[in-house]
Amino acid sequence: MDYKVVFAALECVCEDNISTLCNDSYSTVAERLVTCLRQIQGHGRALEPMVAMLTTIYHHYDFDAQTPGNGYRTLVKVLQACIVHIIHKGRYIAANYTSAFFRAEHNVSEMEAYASALCQLRALLHLAKQLINDNQHGQLLSPNDGDLSHRFVQEYSSMHKACFYGRCLGFQYSPSLRPFLQSVVISMVSYGETFGKQQSGFGVAALSLLTSGKYVIDPELRGIEFERITQNLDLPFWKSFWNLTESGLITGFSRITSNPVQLNFTMTVPPETLHLPLASDPSLTTTVSPPVALWGPGPVHMRLISYELREGQDSEELLALSRSVPPPLSATHMPWVQKQPRSPWLLIHFHGGGFVAQTSKSHESYLRNWSKELNVPVLSVDYSLSPEAPFPRALEECFYAYCWALNNCHLLGSTAERVCLAGDSAGGNLCITVSMKAISMGVRVPDGIMAAYPAILLTTDASPSRLLTLIDPLLPLGVLAKCLNAYAGAESNVVQPSVTNNSLSSLSRDTAVLLSDLTQGASNWIQSFLDPMLTSGGALSMSSLQRRQQSSETRRTLTQISEPNAVCHVDYPQGFEPLRSECLAFIRPTSSPIIRNPFVSPVLAPNNLLRGLPPVHIVASALDALLDDSVTFAKKLQDMGQPVSLTVVEDLPHGFLNLSPIAKETEFALETCVARIREVFEQERTTPALLKRPKNEVT
Repeated sequence: MDYKVVFAALECVCEDNISTLCNDSYSTVAERLVTCLRQIQGHGRALEPMVAMLTTIYHHYDFDAQTPGNGYRTLVKVLQACIVHIIHKGRYIAANYTSAFFRAEHNVSEMEAYASALCQLRALLHLAKQLINDNQHGQLLSPNDGDLSHRFVQEYSSMHKACFYGRCLGFQYSPSLRPFLQSVVISMVSYGETFGKQQSGFGVAALSLLTSGKYVIDPELRGIEFERITQNLDLPFWKSFWNLTESGLITGFSRITSNPVQLNFTMTVPPETLHLPLASDPSLTTTVSPPVALWGPGPVHMRLISYELREGQDSEELLALSRSVPPPLSATHMPWVQKQPRSPWLLIHFHGGGFVAQTSKSHESYLRNWSKELNVPVLSVDYSLSPEAPFPRALEECFYAYCWALNNCHLLGSTAERVCLAGDSAGGNLCITVSMKAISMGVRVPDGIMAAYPAILLTTDASPSRLLTLIDPLLPLGVLAKCLNAYAGAESNVVQPSVTNNSLSSLSRDTAVLLSDLTQGASNWIQSFLDPMLTSGGALSMSSLQRRQQSSETRRTLTQISEPNAVCHVDYPQGFEPLRSECLAFIRPTSSPIIRNPFVSPVLAPNNLLRGLPPVHIVASALDALLDDSVTFAKKLQDMGQPVSLTVVEDLPHGFLNLSPIAKETEFALETCVARIREVFEQERTTPALLKRPKNEVT
């Protein structure tokens, strides 16, 4: 999209509407619209030269000429998406303003919200410009510039964000994703309102469902509340909310929408010392100890998924490890199921969830599909989660699971002639670090890695794509920082996990309190509809934009009093200042030395720890705040001569693998992930020189 055409259209729409509305001097709506459009016009005129500058240089930050994608490109793309929405709304207003059916308050409020969003995006582009000036040419990240990263966190903490979670929610994504994002945000703020009350998890979810009405009818309230909880609620809330994806209702739906499989059961592998042949000399062996960090030796939990029942998968030895209740039936009890020979391939999966939430259960949907499409058994590892089990517990468990799978592949329905590691987000990190650990231990390295939007730099260091944490409803900086600090042990509360499963007892307690929860929820739900009517004053009510403008100076004063260093000294142009938040964020920068451990942040690993990695296939999203991490890591491997490929998909958020049942736009991304895994399985064993090929074949 030509930025010159976009800015010309914006100028034209603003001029046409202003000239028309100025004739309606008696309308409060017209006054608000004119004020808003003049602000938009001013932002547009200031932004055009900045976009012109970025478009001339952002190609220098790409992985290669065939793979356009980096945070600077994304910021321009997001800005243009915002402007396009304003243009469409402006044309609608011009065409329908005099209509009897014109919803004046709704349209004015929406235009004001987008004016606020445009103001904040203008500030982000100024921050991006500062990154260009402060970083080396072609460098996206500043891992050694603590001052720059500290200033970035400070500025984020004070900037207004609610406009991106209200009427403007999800404007940067595919249209089909916006209803889903709205549902997520409404669910989150409703859950946040009831979280912490003396109710069980299921009861809180039921109550929040009934109290969500006010957030449906009042987008401004929804945005303000979402900003509050993303900035200041603690980690237990996020763990609890994200783990709702583990509920029977949601996983049941995912199973309906995914492929049925012959085998899907969980198992527990006891902590026993393993003996593996050395990669350099298979006649020699080395020992691999069970995970011991934090609380000593402990078992590792896994899930085996197989589209077809294969030899070994019905063995008594494997079924003895089962955690399923009742245990899965063996083939001797299912004579109608034809047993297939062992597959030459094995896919080992590490799930995402910020190192703090979820299990393989919430990732079943796409794992089932992968097992069918690739005709391969899938072993997914349920590693221990932070903050109860910070680094290195998860890495130890995943590496142990990998080694156990190599030794026991015959039980998993595979001969493991080729082994691929796959993971998303935190799981992508673990795929890479498990491979690094295999290299350092001298054991067999997997044949390839497929990492989707991996979290491979666990710091709050600034980058252009990380500026998106200001507007991203799924990965705000406050939440990201909590997850990273938890994995580093900064928010550690080490607790050895219980082996028993208390879900049934929890369900019985939930059922017992459900009636009272619903009663209270119904009362709050009705009140949520009455409150706006009691507090609104029709024409006397003040617009959200006017309220922010009138309290701007007061908030800045309060900010300086309560948090003297909350607003950093960014060189904004004279006369421009971004909107400041009414709810200041408390964000703890990732200052723990553990964060820079190469087995925590592989981007920072020295070359000797990365040399010898198998082909790494990264599938990132252009709208992901972690995009620059992937681009930087891929370029680092490329410069070392390591085999690597990078694919950047459009219009999808972080976590797109879990969105496959609800958004058709994820199909290409999912097909790309499957293609990369298949490439690992089907590639011939070649010399390292030939393995460099993948970096030039992606688009």
